[in-house]
Order: sequence, then C-alpha cells, then structure tokens
Amino acid sequence: MHALRNLAGNGKANAFGGGIRRRLSYVLGIETSCDDTGIAIVDTTGRVRANVLESQQEFHTRYGGIIPPRAQDLHRARIESAYQRCLAEAQLKPEQLTAIAVTTRPGLPLSLLVGVRFARHLARRLQKPLLPVHHMEAHALQARMEHPEQISFPFLCLLASGGHCQLVVVNGPGRLSLLGQALDDAPGEAFDKIGRRLRLHILPEYRLWNGGRAIEHAAQLASNPLAYEFPLPLAQQRNCNFSFAGIKNNSFRAIRARERAERTPPDGIISNYGDFCAGLLRAVSRHLMHRTQRAIEYSLLPQMQLFGDTPPTLVMSGGVANNDAIYANIAHLAAQYGCRSFRPSKRYCSDNGVMIAWHGVEQLLQDKDASLRFDYDCIDIQGSAGFAESHEEAVTAAALKCKWIQPLR
Repeated sequence: MHALRNLAGNGKANAFGGGIRRRLSYVLGIETSCDDTGIAIVDTTGRVRANVLESQQEFHTRYGGIIPPRAQDLHRARIESAYQRCLAEAQLKPEQLTAIAVTTRPGLPLSLLVGVRFARHLARRLQKPLLPVHHMEAHALQARMEHPEQISFPFLCLLASGGHCQLVVVNGPGRLSLLGQALDDAPGEAFDKIGRRLRLHILPEYRLWNGGRAIEHAAQLASNPLAYEFPLPLAQQRNCNFSFAGIKNNSFRAIRARERAERTPPDGIISNYGDFCAGLLRAVSRHLMHRTQRAIEYSLLPQMQLFGDTPPTLVMSGGVANNDAIYANIAHLAAQYGCRSFRPSKRYCSDNGVMIAWHGVEQLLQDKDASLRFDYDCIDIQGSAGFAESHEEAVTAAALKCKWIQPLR
C-alpha cells in the first residue's frame, strides 16, 4: 500500500482535542512572507475576531514584479498600525492574547525578518508564547478552520500559489509528507508572466489585477475555447511533480505568432485573447488534475481500503485555489473517486494573517514543543523550507499508470 501507514499517521485523528479547546483562547497571527502584511486574531473555536490585510500589489504591479527591499520597507511602515487596528477590531487588549504565531519560513528573507522581529518584540513585552509557522503548512491547514468536523487528519492537499505547487499528505501541524512539487515555475508565477506578455494590463479592467485573476476573467469571453492547444508537461514521468515552464514558453510562442499574423502594435493585444486564456486555463487545469489524480491513487485509495468508513478528503489551497475554473476541475476529479473536496473561503486562499493564527491554534491544540515557546531567540527565518517527510522517491518508484479524468468543458 505504498507505505500508506507511514503517510496517514493513525488515520483516525479527531478534528480537535486538548483542554485548550474547552476554554476560549486568542491567537495573534502575523504574516509577512512576501508582499502582504497580514495580522489577524483567531480564537480556539475557529472564529475570526479580526483580520487586517495591507496589500502591496498596486505598488509592485507598476514594476512588473516584487522588489524585496521595497517590500521590506512597506512591511516596516505598516505593521504597527495593522497590529493596532487588529486589536481594535477584535476589541481585545494585548494582555488577553494567549499566544503569538508568526510566519518564519519559507518566503522572502527581507520580508520575513520584519514579521519575526515584530513578533519577538510583542512576545517578550507581553510574555506570551511565540509559535513559528511554516507558510505552506498554514495554507494546507486553513480549510480546517472553516470545516472542522468534515476535514480530519490525514488528508491530501494540493498547494498551488505564485511561488509553490506541491502535493502533500497532511497528518497535522509539522507532520506533512511531500508527494510532488514544481520543478520550475509555480502556476501563479506562470499566470503572471503570461498575463504580462499577453498585455492584459493594458485593458482598464485588468490594470491592477494579478495575471491569474485577469486570465480567469478573460477566459469567460472566449468564443472558441479550443482554439489553442498546449502540450501536456511531464507526460512520460509517472510521479506527482509539476512543470509550468513549458506551458509558459508555449504561451509566449503562441502569442508571438498571433501578433505577427495580426500585426498587433507594441501597445496592443491579440484579438482573440479570450480564446487564448480559455485554452491556457484548460491546459493548467489538466496538468494539475493529472498529477493530483496520481496522488489520489497513491495515497487516498489505499486509505479507503484501510479506513473505509470515512470518505477521503482532498483540499486545494493557496492563491490559485481562488480560480473557480481550476477548483471546479479539481473538485470534479475528487468526485470521480468518491472524495470530498474543500478549499478555504476566497478571502483566505491568498496570503493572510488568519491562516497563520489558525496554524498557531492547531499547534496549541497539539501541544507541541511547549518548552520552546518562550525561547524567543531560537526562532528565526528560513528563506526556503521543506516538510517533515518526502515520499517523492516512493511515488516515482510506484510508477502508477492512471486512466486520466478529463477536465470539465
């Protein structure tokens, strides 16, 4: 069963546990891993008491990408006011906080430093526990806050964002097993680069949108969604890894060919950009579906044999989970295997302080490493970070051949 017993932990973990659940506690979450300053307070019932998010997107969009030193400056300028607004929104005093959770890894080092230093300062001043949070783990656990009874450990999670694309089995905070990951561009990164090359930003409605959001909207304008075809990445590799560089490069070639055929001016856009975006969305959905399908057959089908009384669960999280077309295809895939599928609410799919605070709640419920929570100096940043375990080699060795589920039309 492909060592599923190691992947799945006890397989019967309750959604919640521990005495802290019986008393109301408040966790402050601080998120500064990239270009959003997010601070939130979540209680141990999963209620969001406050959620403040300061986005830098408008600033960085002007320069075609994130500038790390400027992102750090903007975090520094905004984090104190975001914290004060968060307390006011929650109607709490700092002393009422139970713990402080902060993103420590992975992310832009300059941005992470701002959040960690601010969190250390607060924890020392208030003498509160400081909980380090893995950013991608927080994305993976977020949906449990909103669906505590339906999502229990273990579950399969597709993490898709601007910087990552990973398939993991989630057994609890700090207990994620990697099945596959992006070998090059992440899907959100590819969407941004393709959107800029397509010049969607010259259209007023898309001027301040990221590439993924603009492409999803433009795809709805398609008159012929099958006008563009894209090759399937990694078709000969029977593993759960991803590659979006090929889709990106084929997109650039297709756009360039159409521009030449139409003699599109340098400040123009091809006439059938809606058809192009629809084809691109279908290609990305198909690739995500194929790799996730193999992960389902590797991890969830054996789980159904071991624990047949509970339907297995597939969660999609990260910024790309905001995309309704892509998520509909992932949910369609899950349904073919009798799996339940979930994603966080759209306001919690992208980076935010709520997911960090909730990860802190999960840590408190698990009561892990309690003795380290007041050793503030041992908590530091990591620009890159993996998970507790990797089963990538085992997935490759299994070489599962799948009968592919096709994307929705």
